[in-house]
Amino acid sequence: MKKDLKLYNKKRNFNKTKEPKGKKENSNKKLRFVVQHHLARKDHYDLRLEWNGVLKSWAVPKGPSYNPKDKRLAILVEDHPLSYRNFEGIIPKGEYGGGTVMLFDEGYWEPIYDVKKGFTDGMLKFNLKGKRLKGEWTLVHFKEDNWLLIKEQDNYFEYNDIKLLNTSIKTGRTMSEIAQSLSGPLKDKDMVQGIKISNPDKVIYSEPKITKMDVIKYYEAVAKRMLPYLEYRLFSTIRCPEGIDKASFFKKHFENEREGFCKIDLKNDDGKKDDYFYLTNTKGLISEAQMNSIEFHTWGCNVFDLEHPDIMVFDLDPDENLSLKKLRDGVKDLKSILDELKLKSYLKTSGGKGYHILVKVDDVTWEEFRDIAKNIAELMEAKWPDKYTSNIRKANRKNKIFIDWVRNTKGATSIAPYSLRARPGATISMPIAWNELDKIKPNEITLKKALKKIKERDPWQNFFK
Repeated sequence: MKKDLKLYNKKRNFNKTKEPKGKKENSNKKLRFVVQHHLARKDHYDLRLEWNGVLKSWAVPKGPSYNPKDKRLAILVEDHPLSYRNFEGIIPKGEYGGGTVMLFDEGYWEPIYDVKKGFTDGMLKFNLKGKRLKGEWTLVHFKEDNWLLIKEQDNYFEYNDIKLLNTSIKTGRTMSEIAQSLSGPLKDKDMVQGIKISNPDKVIYSEPKITKMDVIKYYEAVAKRMLPYLEYRLFSTIRCPEGIDKASFFKKHFENEREGFCKIDLKNDDGKKDDYFYLTNTKGLISEAQMNSIEFHTWGCNVFDLEHPDIMVFDLDPDENLSLKKLRDGVKDLKSILDELKLKSYLKTSGGKGYHILVKVDDVTWEEFRDIAKNIAELMEAKWPDKYTSNIRKANRKNKIFIDWVRNTKGATSIAPYSLRARPGATISMPIAWNELDKIKPNEITLKKALKKIKERDPWQNFFK
């Protein structure tokens, strides 16, 4: 368990490589992990677990597997500095580890047993809470520096082959794009993220005039903020081929193979399979916008665990005659209930006539998830019967706010944070801080205002922490 970065530093010439110099740091209470895809002399993945100020590191030739039957060789290598978890780029040819490094996954890990004892006994058990790797895993030592990485049987086994996930979790780039250092804009003015944009001057919104290229440039600008709530989630879109004033349609099934997209088969209620889809990076988002998708609506779960939702949504939908003050009071009342229940909540505009409140949850089934949302809505209705209803029927909504909890069911969707709305004015469903509730109307943030607002501090920056 000796932690020493001397070997790390000795192996590298920092005048030639852009890898960070080895300096020991203090670890946080929440331990971080990273997996880097490393195309060196031999293609492999590097698993790195934060421990006592360094990253304990294993080279995994075949990469992690979600199948508990697979026992993947993991070779213990020198400790790496914590700053290495952010490294993506090229290690020059001829240098130690020369080749391309891509950030494959990142997140937090939790030891199940004492780590020091685990190294002594040759068995480390831990939970991974990443974007791609989740659940319980075990590292078993068998000789010298050789260990085996094994997925335990839990709710997160036998999911997608990681080889299908070929882009950076941070930048959306493929290994070849990183190798070519494609970081700058392409010269073709009709190209965005390497995607050719057809009919870039087509008018999507007439008032104010907003073109298809304007829409695509907006999604490129907000991708870093938007993707954590959109990537690896089944989603539907509203497509407007001729602009929002003409015929539009709802798109939720897989269409064709495109970079940045993955397909998944799901059984419908009648037992038949349908192709659904999700995107994995900025290219996928731009590709979908190129197909004239304006609105993005997501499921409440991640594709790696379709049976355990993690984002609960409450839509406060007011009677059309209700004042903005009463609507805002309703938002505050719902927040007070969530606060009492020790549920941290986040606020966004709907881009329409209401506000949305989101809550991050963990380790619940869809049935439990739905019941929690319904019970909260019914609690509001019971506490303030003259102000709120949990009943979806419009007849029950007169002079009241409907606390829409129904979207918290499997297969239901809700408008994604930062999504445009296919409505006049190019309004946005925009995350805002709680202290902005009385300052920002539900339909006040437009495309133009959103581009300014994303330069401010992210009001939801701790959502997934």
